[in-house]
Amino acid sequence: MRRSERELAHAAKKTTRRSLLLGGAMSSVVSVLGFRMWQLGVRDAEQYYLLAEENRISLRLVRPDRGRIFDRAGKIIADNEQAYRITLVREEARDVEDVLEKLRLLLGLDEETLTKVREQTARVRAFVPITVKDRVTWDELSIVALNSPVLPGVHPEMVLSRVYPFGPDFAHQVGYVGPVSDNDLENEAADNEPLLRLPDFEIGKTGVERSHERALRGLPGTQRVEVNVSGRTMRELALDPATSGPDMQVTLDHHLQNFMRVRLEGQSAAAIVMDVTSGDLLGCTSAPSFDPNLFVRGISSRDYGALRDSEFRPLSDKTVQGAYPPGSTIKMSNALAALETGLMDPEETVACNGYVEISGRRFHCWKRGGHGRVNMVGALRESCDVYFYEVAQRIGIDGIFAMNDRLGLGQKYDLPLSGMAHGNNPSRAWKQERYGQDWLIGDTINASIGQGFTLASPIQLATMTARLASGTAVLPRLVRPFGGQDQDNPDPAPLGLSAEALAIVRQGMFEVSNHERGTAYASRIADPAQAMAGKTGTSQVFSITAAERAAGVRSQDELPWNRRDHGLFVAFAPYDAPRFAVTVVVEHGGGGSTAAAPIARDIMLFAQHGGLPPEDAYPTSQRARVREDLALLSERILPPDGTTATVSRT
Repeated sequence: MRRSERELAHAAKKTTRRSLLLGGAMSSVVSVLGFRMWQLGVRDAEQYYLLAEENRISLRLVRPDRGRIFDRAGKIIADNEQAYRITLVREEARDVEDVLEKLRLLLGLDEETLTKVREQTARVRAFVPITVKDRVTWDELSIVALNSPVLPGVHPEMVLSRVYPFGPDFAHQVGYVGPVSDNDLENEAADNEPLLRLPDFEIGKTGVERSHERALRGLPGTQRVEVNVSGRTMRELALDPATSGPDMQVTLDHHLQNFMRVRLEGQSAAAIVMDVTSGDLLGCTSAPSFDPNLFVRGISSRDYGALRDSEFRPLSDKTVQGAYPPGSTIKMSNALAALETGLMDPEETVACNGYVEISGRRFHCWKRGGHGRVNMVGALRESCDVYFYEVAQRIGIDGIFAMNDRLGLGQKYDLPLSGMAHGNNPSRAWKQERYGQDWLIGDTINASIGQGFTLASPIQLATMTARLASGTAVLPRLVRPFGGQDQDNPDPAPLGLSAEALAIVRQGMFEVSNHERGTAYASRIADPAQAMAGKTGTSQVFSITAAERAAGVRSQDELPWNRRDHGLFVAFAPYDAPRFAVTVVVEHGGGGSTAAAPIARDIMLFAQHGGLPPEDAYPTSQRARVREDLALLSERILPPDGTTATVSRT
């Protein structure tokens, strides 16, 4: 049947409309596809190119800068320096052996180093970086960076490493950092502290570095980066910066500390300078010392063996870890106990014939022929043992213990130092608990002259001296608020001792150093305004037998070094307005007056002058020798501004 023209026209209109709709739809689809293709091929080409290269997101820890440590004058004594190293991440490297072989050729790595790296990669998690070579040169760093496309998982890095500009001057007090050990990982619960898993992360090992580790360490940050299939970082996506550890300040003075270390060279000794009003430790030196920079990256077996095996024990901080019989330096405590209890009049005299017999046993004075009749000041001045044997019998061990305790002996102070010795202030209860024995009169006699069971560390003797000088219960302090704000350091409480008793004891100490019969008269200070009041002490290392005493006691010079007596000296100055307390202990020095007192005088004068003292600070008869000594010291100490040689190990 043939269609009419009208029907044909109507059908043509419908076809044209349908075609237009279909064509429009197709055009829209093509446009969307074209726009999407433009997005993929032009606008987002780089992004999808990276994805096509099997890129992935890597999350990395950002090391915080360790807090620096300053001395009281604002000199940096523990700093951070830039160092470069090459690290390897196993999960990014794919073929670790191939990468190590390429690094061997580029950096000249030996087989020992490669073996160590292989052992570390097997021990740690795949994403933890391993240090392949530390402290690389700039040329080595550049070579690795240029070859990074063929070194997947290898990262040249710039890090901060600890450095101690003053070397051995602050080694025992500030301490040092070193690589994280397995013990550190156990103690720190490393799963909760991922910083410890980073290659060659440094952690405080001793001293302030260890006691304030958590604060100095700071808090880690995180970095999100995009890496390609070769492990190469393509771009940084996000950075949460690390929080640096806060800076700290210690009470020590770098100029005084350096002088004390130099002055003690050649000795096995300890010396302390304390501010008698605040308790600030201005100088605190143990000799011999060592260079803490050796420990930062792991000390060699040879270097460590030399330090460990030395009979002078350089690794030990004798100022707080050493415990010695205090000898006659304890006699001021006994004198105060007798005065405070009223059991002895200071003008009462005791006859000293060189010994006294008590309970059938003979107790000798250090002076074989005796001192004759002496009162309290004279007994302190000439250090008469027989006088203090009499004191001990009157006050008993209970009186000795109580006053020693009041003056700070037998106590462990709150200081950020490692392995502090408690010392021993013996009592009846202590001996019963320790040995299951009753206290004997002979024990009391020995305790009266700082022998027997009595032990004290140099820091305890310095605290005792500062309390005698100030009349307050001052405590030693090593760390101070940064900038010197002392709101948290209240004035120490009074000791509760009578001014009259303290004056008598101080007079006795003054005459030790300034009376021609004083045991330290040879170490006096010439200027009356800087006069020093002190007390010598000699503590026996081995007992003298009756046979040895009858045959004649050998001089200290005739004995082997480790059998000689320890020499001690404690002092404060200026006498009229005390500011500094000084303690010196010379191990096996032979005697306090000959070994310790001359060192203490030099340190005291340096503290009072703020530098090397003039010749006229010494007695006229000694100035020729002193001139030579000062010239030698001047050549060996650092300049007052603390300028040091470069210590960098980069």
